[in-house]
Amino acid sequence: MLRMLAPVVAAAWLVAGDGLAQSGGGEPSSPLTPWGDPDLQGVWDFGTMTPLQRPEDQADKAFLTEEEAAAAEAAVSARIDRELEPSAVGRARPAVGDANAAGRYNEFWMERPANVVEDRRTSLIVDPPDGRLPPLTPRGEATQQLGSYWEDLPLGRPVRVRGAGIGVDNPEDRGLAERCLIGFNTGPPMAPALYNNHVQLFQTPDTVVIFNEMVHDARIVPLDGRPHLPHEIRQWMGDARGHWDGDTLVVETTNFTDKTGSFDTTYVTTVGDGLTLHLTERFRRLDEDTLHYEYTVDDPMHFTRTFTAVLPMRRSDASMFEYACHEGNRGLEVILSGGRAARERAREETQPREESER
Repeated sequence: MLRMLAPVVAAAWLVAGDGLAQSGGGEPSSPLTPWGDPDLQGVWDFGTMTPLQRPEDQADKAFLTEEEAAAAEAAVSARIDRELEPSAVGRARPAVGDANAAGRYNEFWMERPANVVEDRRTSLIVDPPDGRLPPLTPRGEATQQLGSYWEDLPLGRPVRVRGAGIGVDNPEDRGLAERCLIGFNTGPPMAPALYNNHVQLFQTPDTVVIFNEMVHDARIVPLDGRPHLPHEIRQWMGDARGHWDGDTLVVETTNFTDKTGSFDTTYVTTVGDGLTLHLTERFRRLDEDTLHYEYTVDDPMHFTRTFTAVLPMRRSDASMFEYACHEGNRGLEVILSGGRAARERAREETQPREESER
């Protein structure tokens, strides 16, 4: 009997390791790794035009109709096509002296998502039920105004840049994003933005690596049950620990620095200092080509309650390339030298006036 069963057991193990896992009813669920965990590996695209928050003019509308979704996608596609016409490339270049246009790109440089999420929700936020971020606490409202500035990027909405600064004495006086230390969609948590909306997942039996296309960030998540780092040790991406809950990978992250925080009231940005932020992310493979990504932000110092967002990810055949933001880039040097020159010119202009007043 044992000799007869041995080949059957071996064949079943190979199927479980290399093919699709089978549910009790015989229907395929998700692929498994050779050691039996759900296989989340691969490159995943999380780009979408669905906003984080439900637009105020859709306050009572949780889902778009098929016609509304098609119209919204067509409008974005038409804009992209129009901007990508040969005669249009460079058309969005700001005029000399137009301070409000500084930093704008045209569509040639974008990977603007032109699709809503599959279920046509009007927001990525699913809790609170109104699809909006919860109100800020008094501390959150005060912190929101520190270390950030508004920038008119071509998202159709303003964006608050995390950890921004406008000094010109040293590179450290500039914002974190301007210095390419962080990315606007890297997170955690991850969020769709103008480009580089890809993440690659790697797995071993005791570790998961979450590698974002934007900037250079790779989160190494232990699965061996080790405790979090001591409270006083802080990290840019926080201190992540993972475990399996059935077929769902749960990643708990704490120990963020005082330069990172949870989402603000716009598309991709943050508020707070990260010191009380507890982030819970969930990854679950729905089928061969779909990854369910869900996160819950618990930041009682800055938000009056938790909030949860769901972001479907699609399998991508695209390759991941190194994002070399500042290689050969003289922009920061020019920003600092130009800012210093402008400051000196302003000082010289005010001196004669002060002397005449005396």
